[in-house]
Amino acid sequence: MAATHQFSGKQNTLTAAVLFLATAAFVLWQNLHVAVLWDLSYLLDISWRIAVGQVPYRDFPLVHPPLTFLLQATIQHLTGRHYWLVIAYAALTGGAATVLTWRILFRILHGRVAEAWTMSLLLAAPLCVLGVYSIYPHPIYDCDCAVAILFALFLLQRLPVAEDSPNGSFRRWSLILFAGSAIVLPLFFKQNMGLPFLFSVIAGILLLLLTAAIGKQANSASSGEPKSVTLLKLLAAIALSLIAAILLLQITAGLNNYLQWTVHFAAQRRLPGLADMLSVYQQPSFAWTIPTLGLGLILLRSRLAARLWVRILSLALASAPFVGSLIYLFLSDDLDDRADNLLALWPLLLLASAAFALAELRKGITLHRLLPFFVLAAIHGTFLSQQLWGSTYAIWPLLIILIAYILNALPAAWPGTTITFASVISATFLICGSLYAIGHERLNYIQIPDEALYRSALPPLRGMADRGPFLPDFEELVQFAEKEIPPQDGILLLPGEEPFYYATGRTPQFPIQIFDQTTDPYSAAELMQQVRQRNIRWIIVKTRLQSNQNPLPDLANTLTSVARDFALYRKLNGYDVYRLR
Repeated sequence: MAATHQFSGKQNTLTAAVLFLATAAFVLWQNLHVAVLWDLSYLLDISWRIAVGQVPYRDFPLVHPPLTFLLQATIQHLTGRHYWLVIAYAALTGGAATVLTWRILFRILHGRVAEAWTMSLLLAAPLCVLGVYSIYPHPIYDCDCAVAILFALFLLQRLPVAEDSPNGSFRRWSLILFAGSAIVLPLFFKQNMGLPFLFSVIAGILLLLLTAAIGKQANSASSGEPKSVTLLKLLAAIALSLIAAILLLQITAGLNNYLQWTVHFAAQRRLPGLADMLSVYQQPSFAWTIPTLGLGLILLRSRLAARLWVRILSLALASAPFVGSLIYLFLSDDLDDRADNLLALWPLLLLASAAFALAELRKGITLHRLLPFFVLAAIHGTFLSQQLWGSTYAIWPLLIILIAYILNALPAAWPGTTITFASVISATFLICGSLYAIGHERLNYIQIPDEALYRSALPPLRGMADRGPFLPDFEELVQFAEKEIPPQDGILLLPGEEPFYYATGRTPQFPIQIFDQTTDPYSAAELMQQVRQRNIRWIIVKTRLQSNQNPLPDLANTLTSVARDFALYRKLNGYDVYRLR
């Protein structure tokens, strides 16, 4: 434990402050340069529904778990509608996640004594530009779920510490209870991330209990591992947290309603096939990256590494995939190609970390050695939504944690070699990641014209900035609605690519406020049937989308059905406004 205390006090506080502020500042910078109206509409309008008293799953469909929306609804209920608070939430949460990851890295590497602090800082530094909210800068469930997983890992690492605490049973019990709740928490931010994480942790605890029961595990008390009684209490805390969440859902929204929308409907619309899942590992670059990285790491772990020239060779081989990504920056100026080249490191590192994690298990099954499998489960669960390229934006801290486990498994006898390797990884992710994030490659599903920034003048949206005509169009719509649409009239926006209800403070009267294949359960005929039943008097169709494609299912039939009952009332910049005949 010497390394844990070697760097403390002012040095750790300063490091945490720098990481926090650098990450938060980058998230703020991102938000001041782009606004993804589609996603903001989904987040802010649903949160506003909840803030004004509507219950998700019961009063309106919601295909995602509630916690991100409940957090934003709470902020809106307590403080009102202020977009700068939305930005501040993302910045503060992003900064906290980077610091949390740094502490997790430090504990993984603490056995390496002198290297631990330097290596943990090197690995954490790229998260200033690749953190949970650095690539996609607005509040969203994927990012919040990643933070919840980090918090659970942070607490799991500290279970053995609680057993040795001089404060007695109170700290032990409180940590176990918090850890159990934290393990369940991700499930209610994002189901495809939280469920695999929860199942893998439960499976890991059961495996530890089984190996202890049949005598194949050494005494955990002497190995720095939680005792069996602590693991049993942790299982009980997980069960109690799940039961409490289920009861709360039943009392509020109805458990059947929740399962219908977040499990059955969501799986029907978004769950990919096995072939799509495995496609992330079909990388042409594997032909040279797997041999070089694999051979380099094998040589570093072998007895041959006692020779200096072998260490130099192994370092060069292991670093080749990362150096290749850096070199590629000078070979191509195409942002898409650069992004693909960086993201191709993901499956390579996942395979390497899985191999190292399995090799470490041969030394004995411990909670510390099972943590990489929990992280791998969460990452692959994330890929269920958009496979590799679209899903990594929120979970770079999880990949960095896996890299720390790889580095920790390398011989401590060659500290200079390991730190040099960590420096290469850090430089690659910092340089390539900065270009990836600043270039908004993850946001290529929207238009970001090369035009001057426009900053919203609407009071609830102060702080929102974007390029192109989309914000001015939206402000004109809001001003039109305030003048000519009575507050009590029901409005339907198609496809709903703007936070209209958040900006106006109106109460949504239609159960869906954003329409795409994932969220819309209605056919064109069913949509118009709902319009009649709910006495919708105005339909607003967006004609100039920020999204690259119109996401509204069956658009032509929908517009034909609208024309039967509604007459064109006004043409605005970017919108056609229809009123009931």
